[in-house]
Amino acid sequence: MHTLIVVLHVAVSIALILVILLQTGKGSDIGAVFGGGSSQTLFGSTGPTSFLSKLTAGAAIVFMLTSLFLAYFSGRGPSGSIMKGVAPPAQSMPAPPAGLPAPPAGAPAVPVPAAPPTK
Repeated sequence: MHTLIVVLHVAVSIALILVILLQTGKGSDIGAVFGGGSSQTLFGSTGPTSFLSKLTAGAAIVFMLTSLFLAYFSGRGPSGSIMKGVAPPAQSMPAPPAGLPAPPAGAPAVPVPAAPPTK
């Protein structure tokens, strides 16, 4: 189901881009003065404006519906972990360097930095 919606969403996205690019701009009326208006008889006397606007509206509705479905399905992902049966690694402190003596029994585990030498 999810794959079908993704394929439909991509197809509608490409169709929406193509339909929008096929539409004429608002400044194209000047082209009719020079003979460009008679070439649009394929879509009837009104031209492709009403057909392409209805096609754009339909594609936009399908695009928005598929976007909502994809957003809904992405929020309902599996809540389990892929690391279900694996124990976390044991955290240990690094070993002290070999040249340092062991701290006395009552000393804190973290060494306190010494004061810098004075001149």
